Parts: sequence; C-alpha cells; structure tokens
Amino acid sequence: MTRALGRMAAWRLAFTAPLLLVVTLGMFVLAKASPFDPVRQYLGDRALTTSPEIARQIRANWGLDRPLAEQYLTWLGNLLRGDLGESRSMHRPVAEVIGERLGWTLLAAGCAMVVMLAASLVLGSLAAWRRDSWADRLISGTAYANEAAPVFWTALIVIWIFAVRLRWLPPGGLTDAASGTVEPADVLRHMILPVAVLAFSQSSWLVLFVRESLITTLREDFVIGARARGLRERTVVVRHALRSALLPFITLLGARIPELVTGAILVETVFSWPGVASASVQAALAADFPLLAALTLLATLAVVAGNLLADTAYVIADPRVRVLGVS
Repeated sequence: MTRALGRMAAWRLAFTAPLLLVVTLGMFVLAKASPFDPVRQYLGDRALTTSPEIARQIRANWGLDRPLAEQYLTWLGNLLRGDLGESRSMHRPVAEVIGERLGWTLLAAGCAMVVMLAASLVLGSLAAWRRDSWADRLISGTAYANEAAPVFWTALIVIWIFAVRLRWLPPGGLTDAASGTVEPADVLRHMILPVAVLAFSQSSWLVLFVRESLITTLREDFVIGARARGLRERTVVVRHALRSALLPFITLLGARIPELVTGAILVETVFSWPGVASASVQAALAADFPLLAALTLLATLAVVAGNLLADTAYVIADPRVRVLGVS
C-alpha cells in the first residue's frame, strides 16, 4: 500500500509543476489584458492630481513598463527564491500577509469541512432510510433550495436572524470591537455563524449523493441477505449499506474543495473574517497583483492537495483499488 501511495503522490507532484506554470502564465496574461490600471487603483483619488511623470515612475518601479515575458520570468525567479513580493494595497510583504491570515482560514474551513461531512452523512442516511417520508422530502427539498441559493444571500439571512433579530451571536469579525486581546472563547462565538454558513452552503450535493448512493446500495443482494438473517434495520443501514455507499463519497468530497474555497471567499467577506480568502477580494478590488497571484497559487495548491487526499483515502478504504493497480 505504501508503494502504491508513493507512486500516486509522485505522479501528482509531477503533474503539479506544469499545472502551476500554466496557472501563473495565465495570471500574467489576464493581468496584462485587464482594463484596470494598478497604478490608478493604487493612487485612488490622488490619480486626478498626480502628474504623469510620477505615475510613469511608479510604473517603472513596479516593472510594469517592461515586456510581459520579462515581468513573468522576474516574478517566477523571485518566487523560486521564496520572495512573493510586496502587497501594493496593504503595503506589507505578501508572505507576511498570507502567514498572518492563513491560520484563520484553515481554522474556519477545517471546522466547516468536519461539520459538512458529519451533517451530510447523517441527513443523507436519514433521507435514504426514511425514503418518501416527510423527513426525506424536507431534507431533499432543503438541499435543492440551498444549492440554488447564493452563499452570500444565505450569510446575510443568517446574520439578520441570529445577530440582528435574536442577538444570540455576533454578526462578524474575529473578536468584539472593544476587545484588546484574542480570547479563544470570543473567537469561538464569532466563528459559529461563518462556519455554519460555509458548511451548510457546501453540503447540498453531498447530502443528495449520500441519499441516492445509499438507496441504490440498499437494493443490493448482500443488504437483502443481511435483512434475511434477522439483523436490525439500523445495523443493516449503518454497518453494511452505508460502508459500501461511502466509497464514491470520498472522491466527491475531494472534488468539493474548489467550491469550498469559493464559498470561503464570500463567507469571509460577508462576516469580516480575517482570512486569506477575504484578502483575495481586497486584492482584486485594488488590482494588487502580487498578493492576488500568491493567493491564486495557494488556492490551486489547495485544490491539488484536496484531490490527492481524497484519492489517498480511497486507496486506503478500498483494497480493490490497490489489487487492480488503479493507483
């Protein structure tokens, strides 16, 4: 098994290098074709009074007056040396900005992943077990409605209910405005709403997939045989049918990583959560290319790592994959 996992990881790493090159080159091409002028975005209202000579000097200092190929090779060389550049909107090194914010994003996204996984398994199994009942209709209907609802709309509704009307939880931020320190209990209160919204917004297809997969598995011969041996229905569902139905679910969970990243961008922005996802919105609005390029690379690596983890879990969970040499 270790050798199979090693081969798979090596193949993925070999594939990641050219993928990142294509992504970075595409970023530079899109930045060059963009109608937004980073110098004008940087100056803001001062662009109306700043002389053209000063604007040209800023452009030269940033290297924007050089050919695209030269800009790309310079940036790539700095990246290989560990230099991500300077954030033009935050006036700080990009590595420092990401290092300060990455932990908060991993905390929120990790908790949301755990909640999403647990809720999807429980609700999807319940819907399949009670097929065509009122519980099944409620769970399936909510999943379809949630899939059609934009995540920022869900976030705003949740803020209005739990923060504005009921005043049970804070509407956003990492801590209270009057707090001078970051206390774990305060952070926990502030992360309940963003984690719940992120998990809820990304769980719809997982719930529906578990439901359909479990319904199909419940018709299999080994499940019918388990029932014929007199096992309790709960034992048949949990220990026999659900274990077989979950193998494709592992792969689907890894495929949801890109949508989890996208959802995190909107959720962090609405709830003012100080993560790297919300920083990407600020970088895009300010045409802060060094920060936006680094965050795009980070998101690409997150997608590749998520799919690698999903495939690794699949290989561990299903011995037939190793026997057939698929890995």
